[in-house]
Amino acid sequence: MWQQELIWFFAIFHQEFRKNNPIAFEVLMVLAIAHVFGFYNPKQLADFLDLPHQKFYAELKDWSVYHVKKMLLRFMVKQAAEKLKPAMNKSASTWSRAGMSLSIDNSVMDRFGKLMRCAYSWYSGRYHKVIRGQDLLGIVLTIHHLALPLHLLFCPKQGRYHTKKADLLIFMLTQLKAEFHREGIDITQLPLTLDSGYVSQELRVRLHRLGFSQIIIAGKGNYVFTIDHQKWDAATWKKVLILEEPKWGIDVPSCRVQGHSPTFGSLILFFFRKSTTRSYYLMNFSQLSMRGAEIWHIWKQHHVIECFWKIMKSIFHMRSMQLQDDGLYTALLIKVFAYLLALRLQAQGAFSKLTMTEIMRKLRREEDLREFLATHFHAPFSIG
Repeated sequence: MWQQELIWFFAIFHQEFRKNNPIAFEVLMVLAIAHVFGFYNPKQLADFLDLPHQKFYAELKDWSVYHVKKMLLRFMVKQAAEKLKPAMNKSASTWSRAGMSLSIDNSVMDRFGKLMRCAYSWYSGRYHKVIRGQDLLGIVLTIHHLALPLHLLFCPKQGRYHTKKADLLIFMLTQLKAEFHREGIDITQLPLTLDSGYVSQELRVRLHRLGFSQIIIAGKGNYVFTIDHQKWDAATWKKVLILEEPKWGIDVPSCRVQGHSPTFGSLILFFFRKSTTRSYYLMNFSQLSMRGAEIWHIWKQHHVIECFWKIMKSIFHMRSMQLQDDGLYTALLIKVFAYLLALRLQAQGAFSKLTMTEIMRKLRREEDLREFLATHFHAPFSIG
């Protein structure tokens, strides 16, 4: 059960990173596996195994941030390519049923340590205020209701040059396009969904130049649109537009209209209501006009990235790993390994009907961590 999933990780490691230390890689995998058994940082695992935790940290420091970022990207792309390749050559209806899209969103983790990188003041949607923490920008592939992370980068806020999130996003998408090209996949065929923080005409043009033609983005309430010769801001339009009852392909009250913006020109707007009191709207930044059902079907997948952030925070305890300096990305790599391992286990028949939490509980009941590590890794786990 475990062995074939571990072979997947080590096969990619030896193929892509032959010059690196396989012993240090074993430490990464041991720390990732430990998450399944409730140990979320090196200190917790070392105490359980009666090992000096300093040896774990010494092995982790051997990785350069360049190789950690490269490894993180390659493992995420390889996992996604396995799911994408069987679906890419199928019909448009199969694509639609699979719910394939690229969801882009950021998540803020509150941090208070002064020695940690990328810990600045960010606005948190969870706390509805500015907090000190790390802002993680993510691109996630949604397919068959799964969230497969493709690229994750912490947002820098200080330095000689101020890097905007839009610039960081274009850099990440350019990298992804090249990585998937190596796998024989054109990632630009997938639709993009973004939240309102990324709205700009400049970004729209840059995404089109990069090759992305289907782009759905959440709108801000202060944007002004002219609809049927009447000019109001979006917050007013949300109140005055009459939404049609749910119909085929759209399971919420909605209204698709043609509008004109001083900033974006002519574009399709899709207003919808998720509850009795809250209304929202989407802007179609695609190169072609889209029906309301198409816009809604693409946007419905966006919530999957929110689920991904919740899983990483609540199940895999992202905040518990507090490595300093370049260890920021080593900690992220370990957490992503743990997530990918859980996904691969979930794909097996014995676990296919279980949630990640249920899988972890089942394995804790049925497996002994010490025996497992002694069986599959060098004693005592390559660091004794």
